[in-house]
Amino acid sequence: MQIANGIAVLPISAIMMGRTETIYPALLWDSQTMVLIDTGYPGQADKFRDQFAVAGPAGRKLGQIIITHQDLDHIGSLPALLDSASGTIEVLAGAIEQPYIQGEKPLVKITPETIAKAMESLPPEVPEEWRQAFKHTLEHPPRAKVDRTIAGGQELPYCGGITVIDTPGHTPGHISLYHKPSKTLIAADAMIVNDGQLFGPTPEHAYDIEMARQSLRQFLRYDIETVICYHGGVFRGSVNERIAQIIGE
Repeated sequence: MQIANGIAVLPISAIMMGRTETIYPALLWDSQTMVLIDTGYPGQADKFRDQFAVAGPAGRKLGQIIITHQDLDHIGSLPALLDSASGTIEVLAGAIEQPYIQGEKPLVKITPETIAKAMESLPPEVPEEWRQAFKHTLEHPPRAKVDRTIAGGQELPYCGGITVIDTPGHTPGHISLYHKPSKTLIAADAMIVNDGQLFGPTPEHAYDIEMARQSLRQFLRYDIETVICYHGGVFRGSVNERIAQIIGE
C-alpha cells in the first residue's frame, strides 16, 4: 500500500498461534534503488517478494535492507532474502544490535525460560513436527552479516534522505527512521497502532520500558505527517500532538 511518493507499507500476514497476525514493514525507493525496513518472521521471504511486485516500482532492485532491531519478527526472513537476491544487498543496522543480528550474541528476549513458556503456549492440536521446528527456530534464530552500522542523527542518502533516530528500550539498540520527503516516521516497535489510535510501547514486549518511553521524546524533533508502526500499520493526523500526549508533554 503506497502511502506517499516513494514509500509504501507492506502488509505481511501469517497464522501465529492459531490467529492471523499482520506486520507492516516499509519499502522505500528512488530512481536508483529500493530500501526495505525489516524482514518479518522466518519463512516469509516469498510474501515479501510478492509485495515487492505489487508495491515497488518496476525495474528497481532491492539494494539495501535496514534492520531496526534484533527481534525474531524483524530479522526472520533476512537470510532467505539475501540468499535469493539476484544482486548484492547491503544490510544496515545499529552497532548495538549488530552482534545479535549476526548471531554472535543470543537474542536478549529469547532465553530458556521464554522458549519454555512459548512451547507451553502452543495449542494442543499443533503437530509435534511443527512444535519441534518452532523450538529449533527459537533456539537457532536466523542470522546474517551486517555490512554497515548506522547511528542516531545520521542521514542516509537514499530515497530523498532517511534520518536514523536512536530509540532504545524495546531492545538495547532499537532504531527508528524518518523519511524526510514524505514526513513519514517509521517507528518500528517504538510505538504501536491499535484500533486506529497511536500508542506508546507495551511493557510486556520491552527490554526496558522506561527507556522505551523516554525514547519517544526524540520524535518531537521531527515534523511528522504519517507514522508506520510495525504492529498496527499506519497512523495519520496531528501526529506530533499525539506523541506529546503519549509522553505527557
